[in-house]
Amino acid sequence: MTSMLTSDAGSAAVPGALPPSMIERITLIMDLFERPHTRRTLEQVCRCTGLPRSTAYRILEQLVRLRWLDRTDIGYRLGSRALGLGGREIGHSTLRVAAAPVLQELALRTELVVHLAVLDGPDIYYLDKVGGRSVVDVPSRVGGRAPAHCTALGKAMLAWVPPERVEAQLGGMLLRCTPRSIGEFGVLHRELSRIRTGHGLTFERGECFPGFGCVSMAVRNTDGPVGALSVVGTADAALERVAPLVMEATRTVADALYAESRRPAEGRSVAS
Repeated sequence: MTSMLTSDAGSAAVPGALPPSMIERITLIMDLFERPHTRRTLEQVCRCTGLPRSTAYRILEQLVRLRWLDRTDIGYRLGSRALGLGGREIGHSTLRVAAAPVLQELALRTELVVHLAVLDGPDIYYLDKVGGRSVVDVPSRVGGRAPAHCTALGKAMLAWVPPERVEAQLGGMLLRCTPRSIGEFGVLHRELSRIRTGHGLTFERGECFPGFGCVSMAVRNTDGPVGALSVVGTADAALERVAPLVMEATRTVADALYAESRRPAEGRSVAS
């Protein structure tokens, strides 16, 4: 399809040249969301597609209702249905690339195992695991899952999910991995509140894997958590000692993701 975008930061198309079919108009809009984290306002959509404001708004809201897009405080982004077609893996790839050198450095500086994970429903999904010889001792694996409420990684991210959505995110029930796991939502909400009102650091000792402890912090953007980093040691390890390094590493990854989100897609110069 011939693009209606121009090199003039999204100047409008020639009046009267709008595509006649709804499918073509939807395609014009969806083509603006080049990456999983791209945000577009209604004004940007109108300017870049040439669609009348009322038409663009109506299509955008229908796409939100059908979960092709999500509406946020700063614009629209790809929704769960679009991400389910492959965008989720693209987003994971972007996070992995941004985090890879940071994970390696964090593992070297702490001499401990380092994880990168994302929220996936009630679970965390491990994207990466870095460490020395002790990496085989930690019972986690890349591509594996663990209940979010039992892990420091999961709680670090859940703390930034709106409280009213936490129970729905976790499926309405809390299963214990160990006797130390949180099994009541009241206790979990108090824990998440402490994380939010603190520095965002989360500690966990023996709640997921007996004998292991973890310190974690979420990687966030303006919409909430996009992932989390953690350092793993034995349950009696002085994890407070490495907490500042986890904070520094997490902020470095967040800054890299922000810089990537601001980079124009090749061949396009629409306003971000």
